[in-house]
Amino acid sequence: MFGLPGKKSSAVLGVDISSSSVKLLELSKHGERYRVESYAVEPLPADAVVEKNITNVETVGDVLKRVVAKSRTSVKNVAVAVSGSAVITKVIQMDSGMNEFEMEDQIALEADQYIPYPLDEVAIDFEVQGPSENSPEQVDVLLAACRKENVDVREDVMEIAGLNTKVVDVEAYALERAYELIEPQLDSQGEELVVAVVDIGATMTTLSVLAEGQTVYTREQIFGGKQLTEEIQRRYGLSMEEAGLAKKQGGLPDDYEEEVLTPFREAVVQQVARALQFFFGASQYNVVDYVVLAGGTSSIQGLTEMVEEKTGTPTLVANPFANMAVASRVNASALGNDAPSLMIACGLAMRSFD
Repeated sequence: MFGLPGKKSSAVLGVDISSSSVKLLELSKHGERYRVESYAVEPLPADAVVEKNITNVETVGDVLKRVVAKSRTSVKNVAVAVSGSAVITKVIQMDSGMNEFEMEDQIALEADQYIPYPLDEVAIDFEVQGPSENSPEQVDVLLAACRKENVDVREDVMEIAGLNTKVVDVEAYALERAYELIEPQLDSQGEELVVAVVDIGATMTTLSVLAEGQTVYTREQIFGGKQLTEEIQRRYGLSMEEAGLAKKQGGLPDDYEEEVLTPFREAVVQQVARALQFFFGASQYNVVDYVVLAGGTSSIQGLTEMVEEKTGTPTLVANPFANMAVASRVNASALGNDAPSLMIACGLAMRSFD
């Protein structure tokens, strides 16, 4: 099932497959407080996932199997996501007197008006948003469609790892759900905030802008931490794996900071500023209240300050676990280091409590 928010599900693992790693997260909830029950991250070989498309199902499935073993979770049901660029969404109006099954039948009949692919090639889902502003007899319905192959390939990966796909979500919605955990950390919470979440992954940077907690804009551009790894590799004659480790653990020559890291930080800041300019040019907004940096690259030292200085906007690094309890079997320090890159996995794991 291609699941949208609002569809009830039982306990699910959040599994985020990016171009550089597979991330798994399991949450429980006691009262209003979440707890991290298990989590694990494993790197992926180069080219197993290219620009969010899984190109080697067997390899990704085997890595996920290792991630499951490492996390020691006993949960078998999974929520996974497809990227926003793979999904067509549209708000349509329907008769408010219809039940869910009648809506489903009508959408199946009319879907070819909204979707530019043959209907037997797409997975479709919908969610009633509420009364339509234009007509009291109608409701706004969010329709989402994605090529079946994008869903099938993720289900195949889960199967190899011995898991069941319960929910296929959209990355932007997963991020929006995890943002609920970030908002209390902002000084002006409760106000009508416009917040830019910039997720800087290995090969892709995604800007999502949320107004009052709802996604109003999203844009992907090819840029990420892999460029820093490649520059380390080139300059110091290391393998890709050695360069990746050196980037995380240190131990590089004295000129690394000035010659390699500073130019890369400047390139990141430029990408963030450019992404915001695109947003301002394409929307009614000309300012954001906060910039939240997510993704593995966001924890580079000094980056937050540079983004804040360049954009003139308060900037922080995402940590969805700041107010969560952590189970004793979870390495809290490793979780803290990985927190910015676990936003999507966290939003997916939160599907357990919809």
